[in-house]
Amino acid sequence: METVVNIMFKNCFAGKRVLITGATGFKGSWLTLWLEALGAKVTGYSLEPDTTPSHWELLELQADHVSADVRDENRLRSVIERISPHLIFHLAAQPLVRVSYSEPVQTWATNVMGTVNLLNASRGLSSLFGIVVITTDKVYDNPENGVPFNESEPLGASDPYSSSKAACELVVESFRKSFFTDSSPIIASCRAGNVIGGGDWAKDRLIPDIVKSMINGSPLDIRYPHAVRPWQHVLDSLSGYLCLAQKMLEDDRSVQGAWNFGPRLQDNYSVENILTTMKSFWPELTWNMTQGKPLHEATLLRLNCEKAQSQLYWQPVWDFSDTAQHTARWYQNYYANGHVSSEEQLKQYQQDAHRKGVVWACD
Repeated sequence: METVVNIMFKNCFAGKRVLITGATGFKGSWLTLWLEALGAKVTGYSLEPDTTPSHWELLELQADHVSADVRDENRLRSVIERISPHLIFHLAAQPLVRVSYSEPVQTWATNVMGTVNLLNASRGLSSLFGIVVITTDKVYDNPENGVPFNESEPLGASDPYSSSKAACELVVESFRKSFFTDSSPIIASCRAGNVIGGGDWAKDRLIPDIVKSMINGSPLDIRYPHAVRPWQHVLDSLSGYLCLAQKMLEDDRSVQGAWNFGPRLQDNYSVENILTTMKSFWPELTWNMTQGKPLHEATLLRLNCEKAQSQLYWQPVWDFSDTAQHTARWYQNYYANGHVSSEEQLKQYQQDAHRKGVVWACD
């Protein structure tokens, strides 16, 4: 994998000390895999995996891991001071909309105060080049009129999860203006679309629910079949995070602030489109339309990613067809023979980027 990796990121992460909060999660485990391949010295700070199977455990990564909660300010501070990282990726969160309705206090405490704890503990750290804070595409005040959101649009949300992430954006901006001046680490926030890919078993997410339905041999209950989301492969969102991080290592302060990372507009599809596509890989897949408890979830969401495209030259490598195929094949390989194909898919992703002539500003 080394040759292709070097094409993409010029060894800039080799030997760098990187802290990833939420490392045991879906995106965190993929990010750890990629950074290890790039030669970074990764430390994860997160709760133990809450699913069985767990992508983090299946990967058998070499990264150090501290099992702790971002709400524990003293523990978080001691780990940051001990590691003295060059980069921090803050992914730790309560990430599920429906869970946020049943656990609003936990959601706000983890997502908002966890971010406050991280940023406060990072103040005055001389080794630190930058912090990449991961929020969500759901931070925007969404009238559901189909117009793609750019980074300057007003923040606002209804459900506890989305609101807590919008509040995170305010926390990031406040700390940047109050404590992280021109001589301090660079802070950027990332608002990614609906991320899918192999190795996700979280509850109340479409792809894991499809997989569980197939394993159990039961129809899938679908609440919002016509909801449109900016679906993208996990590696496409992570490539954006890494682009920002490389710019931070180069002390490029133009990357501070908020960034959207989503699919091309033609790759915004409905839940029903996802189901139909996945049925081509699992013909036995069936589903029922259910009403369920009426909890508010946006039904139409699109992202404008022109800022990342024009300033970072970032663009998705895998379109919707590629994303669906690689996601389905990952689970098929795992359940057929126990094979975890994450490393092979990372290699394929980078080869496809090179073949398609994708050149980011960090390359």
